[in-house]
Amino acid sequence: MKYPWILFDLDGTLTDSRPGILRCVQYALEQCGIPEPDETKLYPFIGPPLFTSFQEFCGMDPERAAFAVEQYRIRFRKIGMFENSVYPGIPEMLQALRDAGAVLAVATSKPEVFTLQIMEHFHLSQYFQVIAGSDIQRDDQTKADIIRLAMERLHLTPEEQAQTVMVGDRKHDLIGAHTCGIPCIGVAYGYAPNGELEAYHADRIVSDTAALQNYLLS
Repeated sequence: MKYPWILFDLDGTLTDSRPGILRCVQYALEQCGIPEPDETKLYPFIGPPLFTSFQEFCGMDPERAAFAVEQYRIRFRKIGMFENSVYPGIPEMLQALRDAGAVLAVATSKPEVFTLQIMEHFHLSQYFQVIAGSDIQRDDQTKADIIRLAMERLHLTPEEQAQTVMVGDRKHDLIGAHTCGIPCIGVAYGYAPNGELEAYHADRIVSDTAALQNYLLS
């Protein structure tokens, strides 16, 4: 096995959370007085931290972005987090990796409090030794911070970190992993726009969960 320690992103990698995320962004924008009925225009929100996204994609100042995040989470807590589904083949892949001796962790920019609920709801927690998400009280955490947190919770030595890989679907996963000195596998079935995984130098790109499983077990 190439990598005995494997970190997984959540949205766009383990689960297809597009419906819930987009509907919650729409709700937040409505509360801000700038409704956006066209979901396709909101695709860039899937993956990056919300606080950054509201500023980058909607031109909000930090105070307005913080209000938008608050509104997003009102709907997300009640409905949005479960407008979601596990990608086909994910449970089988995780079980095969565990059976082969891999140690698995989640490293996601989604707040950890929500991540834990989602993982339990979809019966995915059983496969992971560590689940690391962002602190809901902080807006300044990068994906690299979350990856470091996951590796710290795994108590990895420098030698073990050298045998660790990140699996994700967006540039933030690639940037975060490379900042932490580990490779990143890009999953093309996620939410990255065409060419993003190549432009941010994914160490490997896989087309589906079967290809991901084959590569990780090879």
